[in-house]
Amino acid sequence: MDQPLISVIIPTFNRASSTIAAVLSVLNQSYSNIELTVVDDGSTDGTVEKLESIEDKRFCFLQIPNAGVSRARNLGVEKSRADLIAFLDSDDEWHRDKLAKQIDYHNKYPEISISQTQEIWIRNGRRVNPRNKHLKPQGYIFPQSLELCTITPSSVLMSRQLFLSENGFDERMPACEDYDLWLRITARHQIGLVDEYLMTRHGGHEDQLSTKYAAMDRFRIYSLGKVLLTGYLNELQKKQVKEVMERKLEILIAGAKKRNRETDGLATLMYKVLKKNVSLNAFQHQAERLLLGKDP
Repeated sequence: MDQPLISVIIPTFNRASSTIAAVLSVLNQSYSNIELTVVDDGSTDGTVEKLESIEDKRFCFLQIPNAGVSRARNLGVEKSRADLIAFLDSDDEWHRDKLAKQIDYHNKYPEISISQTQEIWIRNGRRVNPRNKHLKPQGYIFPQSLELCTITPSSVLMSRQLFLSENGFDERMPACEDYDLWLRITARHQIGLVDEYLMTRHGGHEDQLSTKYAAMDRFRIYSLGKVLLTGYLNELQKKQVKEVMERKLEILIAGAKKRNRETDGLATLMYKVLKKNVSLNAFQHQAERLLLGKDP
């Protein structure tokens, strides 16, 4: 069976201890034909000093000024060499056979360009059972992906060509950047699944983006607007996007009004999107202020 090189990218920011655990879970994989790049996004907690102690010819790390997780991941891909890309968040860990089983899957189904695995959830040090809607799906999953993030970055193995064809992660976005990329991919591609628990996902800590930003659906609305304006959705997909976007927008505007925040500009912009009376570039420019700012 083919054993191609896999480029693994770990972005990190001020997670010294968990980053080392993540790194070791990669270097200890039963599948050894890998290159691992950690992109340190301006850490100040001693992460770099710990990374300097790792001795493995397959490992390297980059230091950049703090620019966000999307920039860190994209840069890691830019510096990588392999035709297959895998991501791992610095607070997650892989099980030993994770990559081996995904490679076996892609050898069996070469037409699939991206796959994921099931995951174990740990919240505040305790294992919790995900609800059924959070179990990882496969196949054509665009409708499910509109509602919530159906793919976990740490579980993904994907072709470099697919990643580059979708222009990677949107560096404008401070959060939900994974939801944004998966929307673009699931609109046109089947998602593979190795239906085994091959990674552990840790949550509940204060530095998670989901706890850092309020009104997270504003970022998803931005992504829905983008994918609607791309021009490659079919009529059914457009209808599905509009329905979800209108519902999320209604909730977001109601919440903003309760906080006495101005919503006319946002409502006008999204009306233009729904009527396709705005270009993608113009939408992105205006959305940086109305949807992507840190203070909605």
